[in-house]
Amino acid sequence: MIKPIPHDAAGRPVARPIDPGVRIGHVHLKVADLDRALAFYCGVLGFELIQRYGTQAAFVSAGGYHHHIGLNTWESKGGSPPPPGTTGLYHVAILYPTRAALADALYRLAEAGIALQGASDHGVSEALYLSDPDGNGIELYVDRPPEQWPRTAEGELAMVTQRLDLQDLLAAREA
Repeated sequence: MIKPIPHDAAGRPVARPIDPGVRIGHVHLKVADLDRALAFYCGVLGFELIQRYGTQAAFVSAGGYHHHIGLNTWESKGGSPPPPGTTGLYHVAILYPTRAALADALYRLAEAGIALQGASDHGVSEALYLSDPDGNGIELYVDRPPEQWPRTAEGELAMVTQRLDLQDLLAAREA
């Protein structure tokens, strides 16, 4: 049994923090059709196919990494997305290195006729929201430098959700 974490007087958990160098290395997604998933992740978003295991699994990445995204049909071949109101993955967030790179992703989506489900300026980042062909939530985003993040008078982070100007973002692709 996991013991409850103690809290301070302000209600914040008091625990030994994880090493700040920890990163999320990759995500592995169950898909219904491997070729369809590869057409989206490689053909539209531009990830590179690193390795494929027949019709059952593939690994894709950016920049030659061993894999950022694993795709498999081991338990899901021909399956359907989980229904709303169930637990599971909300979305995978893919961090772009520059605003121009995110603008290029938006351009690729538009060229492929893939509709956005949302586009938000969170103060700390700019984000595009969509689903892959299997209904997995995808966030494509770019972070602002930490010194530009909105903060309260007390110095705490004050993220927001405001409309993202897509035309302004697309202009960054041309810059």
